[in-house]
Amino acid sequence: MIKIGLTGFGDHEELYGKIKPADRLPAYSAYFPIVEIDSSFYAVQPVKNYEKWVNQTPETFKFIVKAYQGMTGHLRGKKNYYDTPEEMYQAFHTSIAPVRSAGKLAMALFQFPPWFDCTKDNVDFLREAKERLLDVPAAIEFRNDSWYSPDMRARTLQFLEQEGWVHTIADEPQAGSGSIPIVPVATRPDLTYVRLHGRNTSGWNQSSHPDWRKLRYLYRYSTAELTEWRDRLLELEQTCKDIYVVFNNNSAGDATPNALELQSLLGIDGGLAPRQLDLFT
Repeated sequence: MIKIGLTGFGDHEELYGKIKPADRLPAYSAYFPIVEIDSSFYAVQPVKNYEKWVNQTPETFKFIVKAYQGMTGHLRGKKNYYDTPEEMYQAFHTSIAPVRSAGKLAMALFQFPPWFDCTKDNVDFLREAKERLLDVPAAIEFRNDSWYSPDMRARTLQFLEQEGWVHTIADEPQAGSGSIPIVPVATRPDLTYVRLHGRNTSGWNQSSHPDWRKLRYLYRYSTAELTEWRDRLLELEQTCKDIYVVFNNNSAGDATPNALELQSLLGIDGGLAPRQLDLFT
């Protein structure tokens, strides 16, 4: 089954208008069956947040929870809230317990930084992270192309399969070593994750720009590009039971219409809110 959603639920006024934050997730969940939680990257979220989000969503709704940046090597000298890896992972497990208990955790997402390249030390890091995750299903997204170089691609995919990682397939600009190609391969028979970041090549590496995050994800997929993804997803579905797809190209509100259009191309009827019918006419 293919399920489509967005990254975050708080910044999509084009979807539900200007409503107070407390009402945004219920409104969002009327349109999409999944959401990626991004706030968990910046800080392990309080249990009460997940309890609230679980109670605000339909029984079949699923969350993808982004791993805290201290778990993925993003801090680089910045303060970690935790003194040891053991303490950090325990906090993460405690945090997501309400989502797991409700049966609403699709997976955790480990998105690694561009400097996390394919080395023995980093492979060992991944093995240790997977052990600390216990039985939590987890997806891995690389941001360094060395993992998919001609001599490493097959070995990377084999490693992910052996270790039980969910492969994250990314669509992003091809802008040097800090971006990866589309590699439409499932490494688990039950789960695959797809993240669509847009294809703004000129904005992808402008980290020195004050609005670099907006520039990076400023892109609207064309119908032709979404049709390519429709065909790719249908092919993936032959080797994987559940495929979760999120749009992250939201700098100018493009993620929502792109996600709705891809749903339409796939013939997905998710019990969507009636307002969707006239949102983008």
